[in-house]
Amino acid sequence: MTYLKRMARPNSWVGWAGGAPAPWHLAALDEAYELMGEGRFEEAEARARALAAARTGRSGRDRRPGTVWFAAYVAALAARAHGRQEPSLLVEFDELIAEAGQTHDLHHGLLLPARLNRAWVLIDEERPVEAEVEARDVLRALARRAQPARDRQVELSALICLGHALCAQHRYEEAETIARGNLSRADEEAAGPLRVLLVRGLSGLGRHEEALAESLVPLPEQPPRAAGHLELHRATALHALGRDDEARAEAGRALAACERYLHPAHPRTAALRALLSRITPP
Repeated sequence: MTYLKRMARPNSWVGWAGGAPAPWHLAALDEAYELMGEGRFEEAEARARALAAARTGRSGRDRRPGTVWFAAYVAALAARAHGRQEPSLLVEFDELIAEAGQTHDLHHGLLLPARLNRAWVLIDEERPVEAEVEARDVLRALARRAQPARDRQVELSALICLGHALCAQHRYEEAETIARGNLSRADEEAAGPLRVLLVRGLSGLGRHEEALAESLVPLPEQPPRAAGHLELHRATALHALGRDDEARAEAGRALAACERYLHPAHPRTAALRALLSRITPP
C-alpha cells in the first residue's frame, strides 16, 4: 500500500460519508505517483489535474472533496519535482495547507508533507530563512506526536529540507551536523538525500577532499527527481580541487541527466550550467 493510500484511506463509514477519496480515485493517483517515479512529471501532473477538474462540479464543490484535495496535492508535487518554477506553485501549497488544516479525517495526514513541499518551494525561490522556519515548525509538530516511529520518514525529510535551507544561508557546519547525525538511521529513501546534504555541507566549508570522498560512497539508485544532485556537488568539489577535466565531465553528465527528467528552469539545471561556465575550457 502506498503512502498516499495509507493517508487517504477512510477509517470508517463516517470518513467515507464525509467525502474521503473513492478507491478508484486513489488508484488513478497511484498511477500518477508511478509516472513521477519514472520521471514523467508533466504526465503525472496532467493526470492529477484532470481528476481534480473532473471531480469539481459547476458549483465548485464535490461529493468527494478528499479526491479533489489529493489530486491537487499530487499535481503540485509533480510540478515542484519537475522544477517549472512558477510563482503560482507557492500559492497552491498555501491553499492546500489551509484546507488540510481544517479537517482531521480526510487529508490531515499529509498536512506536514505539504508544508515541507512549501518549504522546498521557498528554497527554490531563494527565501531560505522562511524555509528554515517552516521546516523547524514541522519538526516541532512531529515532536508532539505520540508515534515517532511512524513519522520517521517525514522527520528525516524535514531534517534534509532544514539542512538545505541552512546551506542556502551558508550555515554549512549546522547542515553537516544534521547529515552526520542521521545517516546511521536512514533507510534507502533518505540515505541518498542525506549524503547529498553532507557533501554540500563539506564543500561549503572548504573541505573538498572530504566532500569528494563522501560523494563516492555507494548509494541506492536515486529517483529521477534527484537527477544530477549528488553529481553537482561532486563536480563542485572537483573544480575546487583544480581537477577541472573531471569536474567538467561530471557536471556534463549531471546536466544531461537533468535535461532528461527536469524542466529547463529547475534550479539544479541552472546551477550546473553556471558551474560549467566557471570551469576553464579544455
